[in-house]
Amino acid sequence: MNSFEQQLCDKLERIRKQGLKREVLPLQLIERAKIIHDDRTYLNLASNDYLGLATNKELVARFYDDLSADNLLERFGPGSTASRLMTGNHPVNTAVETQLAALYAPHQALVFNSGYHANIGILPALSGKGDLILADKLCHASLIDGMRLSRATVNRYPHLDYDRLAGLLAEKREQYRQVFIVTESVFSMDGDMADLRHLVRLKEQYRAVLYVDEAHSVGLRGRKGLGLAEEQEVVDRIDLLVGTFGKAYGGQGAFVICSSLLVDYLLNTARSFIFTTGLPPISLAWLLFVIRQLPSMEGQRQHVQALADWLRKELAAAGLETGGTSNIIPVMIGDSGQAVQVAQRLREHGFWVGAVRPPTVPAGSARLRLSITAAMERDDLAPLPGLIAEALS
Repeated sequence: MNSFEQQLCDKLERIRKQGLKREVLPLQLIERAKIIHDDRTYLNLASNDYLGLATNKELVARFYDDLSADNLLERFGPGSTASRLMTGNHPVNTAVETQLAALYAPHQALVFNSGYHANIGILPALSGKGDLILADKLCHASLIDGMRLSRATVNRYPHLDYDRLAGLLAEKREQYRQVFIVTESVFSMDGDMADLRHLVRLKEQYRAVLYVDEAHSVGLRGRKGLGLAEEQEVVDRIDLLVGTFGKAYGGQGAFVICSSLLVDYLLNTARSFIFTTGLPPISLAWLLFVIRQLPSMEGQRQHVQALADWLRKELAAAGLETGGTSNIIPVMIGDSGQAVQVAQRLREHGFWVGAVRPPTVPAGSARLRLSITAAMERDDLAPLPGLIAEALS
C-alpha cells in the first residue's frame, strides 16, 4: 500500500469510528413499498417514491402497453446518443417540456438530467462575483454545491428565520448587483415547509430573484400536484421553481419552471445542461405518461398526508421527538452511532429505515428519516413507534 492509499485508509477508519461510514447494498424493488435484501422482504421507509408509482406494476404495465415496433426507438429507446444540443434532443423531450409548461402556465420548462444537475448548473449560470445568494441554512447539498460553483457571495440564514432574512436584505441589497433567495419548499431531512408567500413578498420588496427547490413537494402538494407553490398560490410569482422526477414522479431527471427568457439563457449557459448526454427516450416517455395523470392523483396525495399525520401522533404518543408536517417524518436520535443501531434493530423487524447522520444533517442531530408513500397502509406502520421507543430505552 502506497502512502496515498494509507492516507485514505486512515481517513476511512476515522469515518467508521465516528459512526459515519456509508455503503451501498444490493436491493430489489417490489410492489407495495417493499424491497428485498439478502432474500428478506422489508417495508421500504427510505424511499422517495412518494406516490408509489415506480413500483406500481399495473401502472408500469399500462405504460408498456403502448410499445410497438413503430415507436420502439422514438419512445422506448434506451439511449439518447448525445447531449441535447447535439443529437440527443428527441420529440419526447419537447413533449415533456410542453406538458409541464401547460401545467405551470404562463411559465416555460427546461428538463435537466437530475436535481443535482439542475442545482449545480442554474445558480452558477445566473450568479457570479458581485452577486449575493441568501440561502436557508438547511438547503440540500446540491444547492450548496451550486452556490460554491457560482462564485457569488453566500450568506446562509437560520432555518425558516424570515426576520433574519429580511434584515440581511435590508442591510446588503444595495451592495450587490443581484440578490438570490434560495430555499427548499419541503425540507428533505426535516419534513417542514417554507412560507413561500412570505418569501415572495420579500423578494418583491427587495428586487431579489427567488429560487425554490420543490424536489420533495412536486407530485404531493397542491390541487394538481404542482408543489407547495401551487398550494400556497404563488407559482406565477416564483422566478425559478425546480422539481425532480426521481421522487413522486417515479422516474429520473429534473426540471426548472421559469420565464422563456430564463429558459433560453440557461440553455446557453448552464454547463450541467450543455455538457451532458440527454435523458433516453424511454425515461422521458415514462415522465410524459405520469405528468398527464398527475392532476388526477388527488386521492393518493390525501392518503399520504393522512397517513403521515396519523404516524406523527403515534410516534409522539410513544414519547418520541419528531418534526415537520409533510410526509417526511424525522425521528430525532442525536447520536450517530445510536441512530445506526436503532435503524439496524428496525431492519431486524422488517422495516428498512435510514439513519441520517452528519454531514447530511448538523452534528448532534442524527435521526431516523421515515418516508411515507401512497403504497403504505396504517397496518404496515403500526408497530414502528413501539419498536423505536423500545430500541431507545
